[in-house]
Amino acid sequence: METVWVLGDQLNRRIGALAEAHPSTHRILLIESRQHLERRPTHRQRLHLVVTAMRRFAGELREEGFEVDFRQSPDMAGGLAAHRGEHDGAVVVTEPNSRSGRRFMDRHGVRQVASDQFLCHPSDFARWADGRKALRMEDFYRWQRTRLGYLMDGDEPVGGRWNYDSENRESPPGDGGDWPTPPTTPLDDIDQEIVESLPATAFGADPKGTWATDRAGALERMRHFVDRVLPLFGPHEDAMLSGNWHLAHSLLSPYLNLGLLTPNEVCDAVEDAYRNGGVPINSAEGFIRQVIGWREYVWGLYWLWPDHAATNHLGNDRDLPPAFTGAAATQMRCLTITLAELDRRAWVHHIPRLMVLSSLANLAGIHPRAVMEWMTSTYIDAAEWVMIPNVFGMGMWSDGGRMATKPYLSGGAYINRMSDYCGDCRFDPRKRTSDDACPFTSLYWDFLARHEAALRGNHRMSRALAGMRNLKDLSETRLRAAQVIEQLDAGLL
Repeated sequence: METVWVLGDQLNRRIGALAEAHPSTHRILLIESRQHLERRPTHRQRLHLVVTAMRRFAGELREEGFEVDFRQSPDMAGGLAAHRGEHDGAVVVTEPNSRSGRRFMDRHGVRQVASDQFLCHPSDFARWADGRKALRMEDFYRWQRTRLGYLMDGDEPVGGRWNYDSENRESPPGDGGDWPTPPTTPLDDIDQEIVESLPATAFGADPKGTWATDRAGALERMRHFVDRVLPLFGPHEDAMLSGNWHLAHSLLSPYLNLGLLTPNEVCDAVEDAYRNGGVPINSAEGFIRQVIGWREYVWGLYWLWPDHAATNHLGNDRDLPPAFTGAAATQMRCLTITLAELDRRAWVHHIPRLMVLSSLANLAGIHPRAVMEWMTSTYIDAAEWVMIPNVFGMGMWSDGGRMATKPYLSGGAYINRMSDYCGDCRFDPRKRTSDDACPFTSLYWDFLARHEAALRGNHRMSRALAGMRNLKDLSETRLRAAQVIEQLDAGLL
């Protein structure tokens, strides 16, 4: 009898090697590795989600009639060896979602079946990228739309436009908005058992039912999003509000990244809602672009560029500020709110990730690997294939423009425009030299001055660099920025 080894981020009956398995011909192996749980301090809700989802999936497979070997082992190699010592037959696995995982399978003689967990296999992405002078997500997205058929009328996009992003950048509504409350699931005995067994190094708040831990719960969250939230999704997807952590975001990324949901079933549901008249085109298109465009583009780049995580184009070399790890408080309200939400739920949406956390780290010269390791340990939906392109390419511009044509940076003015964070903050986003000047504002201009030589040939930075050169108080601004960095390092800002 052949064994199908199911990894913790492939928890779906219809994925890869498991899709054709039958209880009469296959047994199932799942390994809960203590090494993976304890290799670095990790948010409690991230660990809880992965372990609980694995155990519940094992139970579902047993109910279907499979013999399931669920092993708790010091490490993956030991778990595999112990399984082989007790069971005859070959072991087969769906291609792991990391390079190290695939190398492990090769070393240990585990046959790998091509993964269909994503809509564009790395080999297809490589063929698309081959021969192009530059890779652009928009070009990839249109190719994906055309070949997959989402939101298409024949060969043309529905509505006559490929992209409605310009309509999805509105500031927060003045009244705070009326956003549907996300569903929650009461914790049961399995949840409690796993929470009590988490490593002592785990950090963050205990789970409170925010994140579903099985496919039924993930499907419930998907229906809630499509039926109640998606109509509101588009316009304010870049907004940040202190009184609402979720706004109109889907909160589906953890389930997609663990396999509890598949990208095609989510996009099918969104397209159906649009075709049935329940969702405006900018909301449907904006969400589908995130899934078949951005998510699959990041997945493809991870495999195409194996050296991406070795880049550090700007020479950032500072340690992570103590405020990020909870070792010190911060007076910056945007950072306080973002870090508090991460502690409570291990999640914030893409704009706090990019324009608060990554931007501050880049402006202050934090080493990109330190940022990636912290984010990987903290975010509920983190995975190596997600984090490397998003941190080294997008968030920190460590690759010098290979992925994103310009650094994504935020001064205080951007945060003030896109959030309600600044009103009660002791720092003023309009100031750059005084003690109450917004750290983002001071650091923004200092960053441009520090890296002028590296940015000079970038046409997308020409206006910003011209503005920096015209500052009459640039020297004072840079002195203030040096104080900000010193205070960040000391946990005093």
